Amino acid sequence: LIQYAKEKGLKLKSNPYGYPRSFTNTPEETELAVMGQLLEITWGSSILSVLDPMSGGGSIPFEALRFGFHTYANELNPVAATILKATLDYPARFGMQRLAGKTDGKTETSAAGAGKSLAELIRHYGNEMARRIEKRLAPFYPRQDGEKIFAYVWARTVACPTTGKPVPLSPNWWLQKGSNPVAVKLLSQADWPACHFEILKGKQAAQSNPDSGTISRGTAVSPWTGDTIDGDYIKAEAQAGRMGQQLYALGIQTDAGKGFRTPAEDDLTAIRRAEEELDALLPKWEAKELIPREPYPEISTDPRPILYGMKTWGDFFSPRQLLALGTYLEVLAEVMTEARKALPKEKADAIQTYLALAIDKACDYNSRMVRWHSSRGVIAGTFDRHDFSFKWSHAEFDAAHNLFPWALDQVTDAYEGIAKIVQTPQRSFFQRTGDDPLKNLTVTRGNARNLEHIATSSIHLICVDPPYYDNVMYAECSDFFYVWMKRTLGDVYPQFFTEELTDKDNEAVANAARFAGVGRGNKRELAERDYERKMAACFREMNRVLRPDGVLTVMFTHKKVEAWDSLSMALIGAGFSIEASWPIHTESEHSLHQAKKNAAASTILLVCRKRVDSNDGVWWDDIKGNVRKKAREKAAEFHRAGIGGVDLYLSTFGPVLSVISERWPVLTSEVDEKTGEAKVLRPEMALAVAREEVVALRKQGLLLGRSVEFDPITDWVLLAWDAFRAEQFPADEARKLALALGLNIEDDLIRQSRVITKKQNDVSLLTPRARRHKGLVDPEAEAFPCLIDAVHAAMLVYEEDGGKACEVFLKRTGLLTDARFKAALQALINAVPRTKEKGVFKRPEAAVLESLKMAFFDDIEIPVEEAPVLAAPRVMEQMSLYGDEADEEEEEIEDHD
Repeated sequence: LIQYAKEKGLKLKSNPYGYPRSFTNTPEETELAVMGQLLEITWGSSILSVLDPMSGGGSIPFEALRFGFHTYANELNPVAATILKATLDYPARFGMQRLAGKTDGKTETSAAGAGKSLAELIRHYGNEMARRIEKRLAPFYPRQDGEKIFAYVWARTVACPTTGKPVPLSPNWWLQKGSNPVAVKLLSQADWPACHFEILKGKQAAQSNPDSGTISRGTAVSPWTGDTIDGDYIKAEAQAGRMGQQLYALGIQTDAGKGFRTPAEDDLTAIRRAEEELDALLPKWEAKELIPREPYPEISTDPRPILYGMKTWGDFFSPRQLLALGTYLEVLAEVMTEARKALPKEKADAIQTYLALAIDKACDYNSRMVRWHSSRGVIAGTFDRHDFSFKWSHAEFDAAHNLFPWALDQVTDAYEGIAKIVQTPQRSFFQRTGDDPLKNLTVTRGNARNLEHIATSSIHLICVDPPYYDNVMYAECSDFFYVWMKRTLGDVYPQFFTEELTDKDNEAVANAARFAGVGRGNKRELAERDYERKMAACFREMNRVLRPDGVLTVMFTHKKVEAWDSLSMALIGAGFSIEASWPIHTESEHSLHQAKKNAAASTILLVCRKRVDSNDGVWWDDIKGNVRKKAREKAAEFHRAGIGGVDLYLSTFGPVLSVISERWPVLTSEVDEKTGEAKVLRPEMALAVAREEVVALRKQGLLLGRSVEFDPITDWVLLAWDAFRAEQFPADEARKLALALGLNIEDDLIRQSRVITKKQNDVSLLTPRARRHKGLVDPEAEAFPCLIDAVHAAMLVYEEDGGKACEVFLKRTGLLTDARFKAALQALINAVPRTKEKGVFKRPEAAVLESLKMAFFDDIEIPVEEAPVLAAPRVMEQMSLYGDEADEEEEEIEDHD
């Protein structure tokens, strides 16, 4: 329904799903009874033991806990381990009940503690913090009469190399996009010491070219001279500590609504006063180690903070932001001193945990690494993507009046939501066992390679969502929060915060940066081996604690075959066989961003059991036919179930891995030079067979069941569109698809046929216009080396010269009656995404292809696209301003470096 509304240009007013989010659903008594009976039949007990050794934020153990199972949650990362206390322990311990009376032998002596739930206590002490914070910081965040400030918008600055005056660096000047646009106009005059700004609205804003800022891809333009400022100069200035910032707009709320204004003198004076106040407080604060001066790691996958002068974690914040956060820490200490006098220790620990999480939330949304989201009118946090992408322009909260109350509401609402799910009014899952829920819960911080607190062969189910190879560097990202948590919660969980920064040596991720210049081999290969070694050790430990009849479920989604190869090698090597594979749809396959850049939409669940080794090995040549047959059968099955694109390739990986894992070890004809013995098969060889079978299936699907022979280049382009559903996708995936078709990506696809370009780790499919070249896409040619060249030439002629000229072209070249040309056109129409927005194709190729079909090939079939059934008419009654809330798609963020 959301996609339908986008294509028609409609706005949804209410929840378009028509049902609550799945995790809020509570099974009925009868369903729980049936579940209990099935568990008794299967396991001989309805009370299972469930382990997640890599728990993260705790969603897997949370579900296990609320079903009354004995739950073990382990996590290496101290930030995530702390979050587990907040998502598992305290909601189960305190829930929503009133907390009056004695606890742990201590009486609550204040009105704050008596008869209040934990949520009410969090709010009580949080509101007291907010009151004191506002009193101390209000002078540094002045407001004009009748206004509230929801955002300050800043630009980083460097000195103009010629004039020495500050150059505001911003990639664009938008403040508000949409039907009521607002933008900033940069002004400069020779006699001014700094640039001025003007707010433009409506047509003036749209016509002022706000998309054109002063910096693009790390290179700037000086508004004082018009000269280009080299990126190396900008980095050198930043590293020398000479990068500044300039406030150019404020987002305000008045009785007239939301709007924007330029900075007034009071605003600028307050900023200077905040800098002076910080200078005065720094000696005391640094002596108390309130300010995080821990260095940003030199060994990191993301060097941008260091490149732009942020050498310590404190450098991620402007002076006024640091002043605010230091004040937050001081006030937290004051308020918790009072709370601990009035409350038992366990309640005070819980309250301090949630208040500290609110401070972390404030750090996330009030650093120099946030941005103003002009499309949605909100501040996007530091981690709106999983890295430290540098922001030339950044936003700032009103940290005196708005920031902490907002963060407090976010955290308290989250606690209440979790507690209500745990303590459902229908029936508490915990009551099924009659036990205190905390007796069923064990939360530990430690390495998944050593679960010494869990007995051998004691766990029924291990359910794990492991790190996805090199997808996210969790420890690197969590340092941002760790340095603040160490200061706010080091006394509550001293065992979590013993190190300067988080443990990266034991983290199971493929972190190539940690192997630069180490040993033999390139850093990526070494990182891959390290990931495989660590995951194998973790899986061996899981094998130890799992019962002989136990089940291991591994969730995994990664487009790189190397990631699957490493994970499966670790699994199989640890003594598991893969019994089943389930693709679970987790994202709309028609998301608008997928027409531009590829993203997998499914999570693959691998269901594993302990393998009983009963053979000395089997030869790859003997089981290769079984692997191919399994891949063919499962690809057809998953395709019938609606799995498509790159997910169809991923979905077949599990079934082929099951064939080799159950017969392990699988030996190849290659001989190990050191041992003289046959080499063991790498799983990627089986995955290559799976990919070949999907290629054959999908080509037939694009041709509506027919078999037509094209040339390999045309096959590759068709299957690339079909698999990745996007213009841009990983170069490694392009290479593997090329191998399946007998092509070389560099020689055949880039240099010879010029169907793609490559930039860093990605490739992009070229449009017909970009491929115009004599001997390739040439409207004057009589014949074409590849069918895709002929199709692109026809598209180019139609797009540039219209239908009449295209008809002449098709007749002259004989393509109008060429069955293979028409088949290629049919396949491309089926392959190119037909996603629309407000009735217009997002991909221009789709529009031209449809025009060709309508003009010359009536018998070509267009994919059927049905409008959704509007089960809830009220949803569509009033198409107003639901928009942003309904659309949870992540927008692409330009990397401006």
